[in-house]
Amino acid sequence: MTDVTDATFSTAVLDRSKAVPVVVDLWAAWCGPCRTLTPTLEKVIGETNGLVELVKIDVDANPRVAQAFSVQSIPSVFAFKSGEVVDSFVGALPEHAVREWVAKLVPGASALEQLIAVGDEASLRQALELDPVNVVATAALGELLSSQQRFDEAEAILSPLASSVAVKTILARVRLARDGVNLDGDLDLTLEHLLEQSASSAQARESLLVFLDALGPDDPRYVTFRRRLASRLY
Repeated sequence: MTDVTDATFSTAVLDRSKAVPVVVDLWAAWCGPCRTLTPTLEKVIGETNGLVELVKIDVDANPRVAQAFSVQSIPSVFAFKSGEVVDSFVGALPEHAVREWVAKLVPGASALEQLIAVGDEASLRQALELDPVNVVATAALGELLSSQQRFDEAEAILSPLASSVAVKTILARVRLARDGVNLDGDLDLTLEHLLEQSASSAQARESLLVFLDALGPDDPRYVTFRRRLASRLY
């Protein structure tokens, strides 16, 4: 996300929107709803992987933009394409509404991609009706159901695609969540303990692999502990 000023608005928004849709978040430090909305915009637009961009304008420090668009209340959000406003809303919308709004801006998005971008349960289930083996939709729905502690439903959705690394990661996290395990803490001691027990205990070995799957291949411990486990076993 970029902080834009009155002086940089033309280049950062109008010109840039000729290449990619640009969402403008008009806010102020004293605005409570702004502090609620901005992180949601950052999260949802970040998930478009650059297909939509977000900029932020402090209306107190940069009044000309707010005046130009007759902004009377904040947060006010505008979407620009090809140098023109194509959509807008006022107020701190909930995440699902922001997702629906942003999904319409994604260039060239198919119906399936738009449903995944919206990301609520109904939309993800519709996405899986269109493509029952879509890994992204499966992982997203499994994670959503797990966050609501609907573990049986999550595992039923995820298990058929468990061979996918992305789905396998979410499935492992679901199984740990079912057991009340939080991955946010320092797991190194737990991993070391399970590794020490793994040569003599199949249960410890299985538990270690579930932890590593839950961390996922982007975590450096995923490869390190798998190698260490292999050296102990073979």
